[in-house]
Amino acid sequence: MNREQKRMMQKQGQVGAEGAPSRRATAQDLTRRRERTTLRQFFKQVREEMRQVAWPTRPEVINYTTIVLFVLIFMTLLIFGLGYGFSKFVTFLFQK
Repeated sequence: MNREQKRMMQKQGQVGAEGAPSRRATAQDLTRRRERTTLRQFFKQVREEMRQVAWPTRPEVINYTTIVLFVLIFMTLLIFGLGYGFSKFVTFLFQK
């Protein structure tokens, strides 16, 4: 932990002056652990968050998929070609 992190944690009350964890921080952690949401509330929050997602349109998905497949094929051929070329070069060097 560097000085900046230590000072920031001291300002937030997470550590004391010597760098030891403060009692207030551990008490806050305990209360956070005790606060649990119900399963129903969890799924409700997930549903609300999913409504806020900006889903891509069908043409965007097709476009992105095409680009990914093209780059995948190109990179596969490039790596295969380089590997094949280097292997031929190394075998050529050791044959003499």
